[in-house]
Amino acid sequence: MPTYEYYCEENGRTIEVLHGMNDSVNTWEELCKIAGIDCEDVPKDTSVERKLFAVSLLPKKGEGPRGSSGGGCCGGNSGGCGCGGH
Repeated sequence: MPTYEYYCEENGRTIEVLHGMNDSVNTWEELCKIAGIDCEDVPKDTSVERKLFAVSLLPKKGEGPRGSSGGGCCGGNSGGCGCGGH
């Protein structure tokens, strides 16, 4: 899922969120909802500006290369990785 960075001129904050490519974020309220943060004292209808867009090429947590399931934090290696998952 792509990462987007939005800037709010009203409070000078930049917030990074993940959302689908077809989704749009136009207001501080929408941004706060996606980011899971409180809107604080900023009016909910304050506009935000998308500043940066990036697609992560790294596998999701718990996935190995090419989306295959690894073996936890150490890829199934039982050689004392210290993760406690063995």
